[in-house]
Amino acid sequence: MNLIVLTAPSGAGKTTIARRLMAEVGGLQFSVSATTRDPRPAERHGVDYFFLSPDAFRERLAAGDFLEHEEVYPGRFYGTLRQEVERIAQREDVRAVVLDIDVKGAINVKRLYGDAARTLFIAPPSLTALADRLHSRGTETEAQVAMRLERAKMEMSYAHEFDATVVNDELEAAVAETVAQVEAFLEQRGA
Repeated sequence: MNLIVLTAPSGAGKTTIARRLMAEVGGLQFSVSATTRDPRPAERHGVDYFFLSPDAFRERLAAGDFLEHEEVYPGRFYGTLRQEVERIAQREDVRAVVLDIDVKGAINVKRLYGDAARTLFIAPPSLTALADRLHSRGTETEAQVAMRLERAKMEMSYAHEFDATVVNDELEAAVAETVAQVEAFLEQRGA
């Protein structure tokens, strides 16, 4: 099993880059994460996330169903369901499973899978640019933006633990660098 693990502070562009990566590199399949947060408008269960109640999340956690999980914000959990990754990896047309997860979860996946996982940290050009992106999304209150920026500072302190850091200053360049990183990894793995 080959894993491509993308992580970034909220608003740094990791989901956009992940979508572009999968459109440009054949044989990649996205693993949908689980969360206890409420869906945003237009988000769908099983497509954007598996939306679970806090109790359901805890039950699945106690049953050992998660490959990794993290309480990203107080009372807000995210995680990768082991069965989802294994289901995708078994498909003959899949060269690698793509995970779009938080920083600590990515580090845990790397510990578990070693060289079978390529971890990429997507960094904003600056915290100011990140704040601008978060405000422009219009999906969070000022307090939520402030909380995300505080978390971003912590997350960025872990960037050195990843196989590579891609600075998303200009989207096309960041996508090209991510594609090059993934193609080199897949070639190295014979996938």
